[in-house]
Amino acid sequence: MKTLIAIPCMDVIEAEFVECLTALRHVGEVEIKFLKATLVYDARNQITRYALEKGGFDYVLWLDSDMTFAPDLMEKLIADIEGEEDGVRKQAVTGLCFGRRPPFRPCIYSRLDVQTNGQMVLPVSENWYDYPRDQQFEIEACGFACLLMRMEMLEAMGIYGVPFFPVGGLGEDLTFCWRAKKLDMKFHCDSRLKIGHIMRISVDEEFRDQVIRSATH
Repeated sequence: MKTLIAIPCMDVIEAEFVECLTALRHVGEVEIKFLKATLVYDARNQITRYALEKGGFDYVLWLDSDMTFAPDLMEKLIADIEGEEDGVRKQAVTGLCFGRRPPFRPCIYSRLDVQTNGQMVLPVSENWYDYPRDQQFEIEACGFACLLMRMEMLEAMGIYGVPFFPVGGLGEDLTFCWRAKKLDMKFHCDSRLKIGHIMRISVDEEFRDQVIRSATH
């Protein structure tokens, strides 16, 4: 078994992420690929081309460089994706990640589609606010902050050339999920896998007043 750990990044890689990556326990053979680019969709497309051209990978583990996770993350994700539930073969499994801004929505979606309005393409998506706790469940889409996928998914998505190139108002990760959905590929979330999203807060008078108001209401 061979896994490509794919890390698209901009100019900064958080120290907490490096600590987690260093402590991550590997399963089988692992290659780590950092790809620096100004546009995240370009970085993901370049990593996709690299994986397809080099070949020999069974899985790709996408990790964003501002996440934190436990040392057993890879072990649990591979156990998840290789285990079948109700005869469903899983192509991709994500841990439970949240956005960095209030109200800190989970980065998983119960519905994802696009509709046209004249010449515009508009996303139709629903965050999974009341998600199932501490279990695996099927989703329509997710962010790619912490996602293990079978290499066959990237191979199938090769028909798009640049599968992460955004459509309309969708981000590059949800665009990928929307295209994969049309190929009847399945995404799952394991909400037992708690992933942290590193954030930096500038504490000033306005921020302090907002916190006090929230605490007194």
